[in-house]
Amino acid sequence: MIKNKSPYDLDGIPSLKTAIPLGLQHILAMFVSNITPIIIVAGVLGISAEQKTLLIQASMFVAGLNTLVQAYTLGPIGARLPIVVGTSFAFVPVAISIGVKYGFEGVLGAALIGGLFEGLLGLIIKRVRKFFPPIVTGIVVLSIGLSLLPVGIKSFAGGVGAPDFGSLENLAIGTVVLVTVVFFKQFTKGILSTGSIFIGTIVGFIVALLMGKVNLAPLNDAALLSIPRPLMFGFSFHLDAILAMVLMFIVSAVETVGDMSGVTMGGAGRETTDRELSGGILADGLGSALAACFSVLPTTSFSQNTGIIAMTGIMSRFVVGIGACFLILGAFIPKIGAIFTIVPSSVIGGSLVMVFAMISISGINLITKEPLVGRNTIILAVSLGLGYGLGNVPDALATFPEGVKLIFGGSGIVVSGAIAVILNLILPKDEIKETKSFKELKNQEA
Repeated sequence: MIKNKSPYDLDGIPSLKTAIPLGLQHILAMFVSNITPIIIVAGVLGISAEQKTLLIQASMFVAGLNTLVQAYTLGPIGARLPIVVGTSFAFVPVAISIGVKYGFEGVLGAALIGGLFEGLLGLIIKRVRKFFPPIVTGIVVLSIGLSLLPVGIKSFAGGVGAPDFGSLENLAIGTVVLVTVVFFKQFTKGILSTGSIFIGTIVGFIVALLMGKVNLAPLNDAALLSIPRPLMFGFSFHLDAILAMVLMFIVSAVETVGDMSGVTMGGAGRETTDRELSGGILADGLGSALAACFSVLPTTSFSQNTGIIAMTGIMSRFVVGIGACFLILGAFIPKIGAIFTIVPSSVIGGSLVMVFAMISISGINLITKEPLVGRNTIILAVSLGLGYGLGNVPDALATFPEGVKLIFGGSGIVVSGAIAVILNLILPKDEIKETKSFKELKNQEA
C-alpha cells in the first residue's frame, strides 16, 4: 500500500520536514490564547506565582492531550478531525464571578460537572442535528469569525494592555507579517505556500528582534524540566455556580459545532457527519472535565486554528498531532513553552487578521450552499443583525441580570445561533426547493 503523504488529506502523513513547520504554525496561532485565561483568573483570585506557573504547564499539557484525542479519537471520544483544542476565553468572566464567591475550588467543581454535561450533549447530538442545517451552522461560523476580528486587530496593534499599543512599530511589524503571509500563500507553491503563516511569523519575529521588541527573559528564566500536577486544588460544588457553568458549556458546544463545520467546509468542502459532531462534542466536554482535574479552565476547539485550515486547506490530522506533541513537550520542558511566549503580539496579530477573516469566509460558504433567497435571507439578516450587533454593543443589555448579560452580551455567537435555530424551525419553507444550487436556478431561468 502506498503511503499517503499529502497534507491536504485527513489521513495524510507528510514528512516531518513538512509536518513540523505546519504543526508549529498552529501552535503559534493559539499558544498565548491558551495560557492567558488561566493567568487572568489566577491573578484575580490571588493564586501564588509558583502555582500560576504550574497551572500554565497544566494548560499546555491538557490542550495537547485533548487535541490528540480530537484528532485520533479514544473510542467514541473525538471528532477524528484536525481540531486544535485550548483553554477557552469564554469561561473567564463566569470563572471569576464563581471564584470570587466560592474560591478556585468552586470554579473547578462547576467546570467538572459542566464538562460532563457537555459530554452528554455529544451522545444525543444526532437527535438534534436537524436543528443545524447549513444556513444555521454557517451563521454560527460567520459569527465566530466576525467576533474574532477585533481580537486579531488588537494583537496586530501590540496586544491589549501593551504600553505601546497602536504604535507605528507594532503596526509595521504586523503589516510585514501580513504581507509575507499573503506573498508566500499566493505566489509560491508546496511547503512555502502551505507554511506561509509559519514563514510570516519567523520573518516578523526577526524584524521585531532587530527592533528591540523581543523580551528574552522568559526563555532564560524557564526551568529545564517540570512535571504537570493533577489535583493541585480541590473541588467544591454549588448549585448556582454549576448552573452558570452549564450554560457556558452549551455556548461552548455551539461554538464547537461551528468550528467543526468550518474545518470540514474549509478543508474538505463538506458538512460534518453525525459521528464527527458527536465525538467532537463528547471530547470537548470530557476534555474540559479532565482540565478541571488538572486545576485549569475548560477547554474547547480554537477558531483561529479553524481559520488556518480554511486558509491553507491542510486537513492532515498528523500535522495537528505534531503540534499537540510540541504543546505536551512544552508542559514538561518549560523552555520550549517559553519560546512561544516571547513572540510579540503584533507578530501573531499579523497573521490572525487574515486567519479570522477566513473563518468568516468558511461561514459564507456554508450559508450559500443553499440559495440565499426568501426565508434564508430573513434568517441570516435577523440572526446576524441582532447577534453581531449585541456582541458589539453589550450595553444594550445593561438592565438585564448579570447572568443574562454574560451569556448573550459577549461575542454575540449565542444570540446569532439561537435566533438562527428558532427561525429555521418556525419560518415556512420557500416554494423553490432550497437544495438547488445557484447554477441550477440560473439554468431554470435561462
